[in-house]
Amino acid sequence: NRGDVTNAQTASFNDSTWRGLTLPHDWSIELPFNKSSSAGSGGGYLDGGIGWYRKTFTLDSSYANKRILIRFDGAYMNSQVWVNGTSLGIRPYGYISFEYDITSNVTVDGTPNVIAVKLNNNQPTSRWYSGSGIYRNVWLLALNPVHIPSNGVFLTTPTVSSTSASITVSTDVQNQSTSSQSATVTTTIYDASGASVATNTSAASTIAANATSTVSQSLTVANPQLWSTTSPTLYQ
Repeated sequence: NRGDVTNAQTASFNDSTWRGLTLPHDWSIELPFNKSSSAGSGGGYLDGGIGWYRKTFTLDSSYANKRILIRFDGAYMNSQVWVNGTSLGIRPYGYISFEYDITSNVTVDGTPNVIAVKLNNNQPTSRWYSGSGIYRNVWLLALNPVHIPSNGVFLTTPTVSSTSASITVSTDVQNQSTSSQSATVTTTIYDASGASVATNTSAASTIAANATSTVSQSLTVANPQLWSTTSPTLYQ
């Protein structure tokens, strides 16, 4: 819904007259060009303003022992997010991904859950066209209590040559259960064809309840295909 709406964050709000759409979405690009727009030339003379999104979904009992997160790859801008009427937070600006843990806010018995998002593109905001809305994908994540958190893997390549590459991997393992847990980390590197070229499984480590531990590993790739602009080979 374009424009502000009172109480649209509540679960019982009637959104039956709102437009249905599939994300990603940009409402500014749908508007006519406006030479008087406060966006100016940097914003393409396309208006911003306030917009709301709502999503209703259900979770069954198979999610009861999971950590449930909602991840936004991009929302422009100044987002406010609610789940079932509870405010999750405010994300200033709009050029970065963000997520919320909604485990304690959702029901897992098949009754409806509602996510509401309010965006305010208060123009002028940018030196170039930014658009308005949830302009990238949104993900609902269901994780085991012991898991790798977002951005929890960090790789470096201390030495690289045409005959050998050494890789150092640091992996955060988070334990959000109520007791200590034993965990191992397996890291596998695949070449561009999908073939495994290196793998390593760590020794078991004990992670305390509600704690995060970092597991370090070392791998070696023989005869690596070195990346360049003329040969942009990527490993996974």
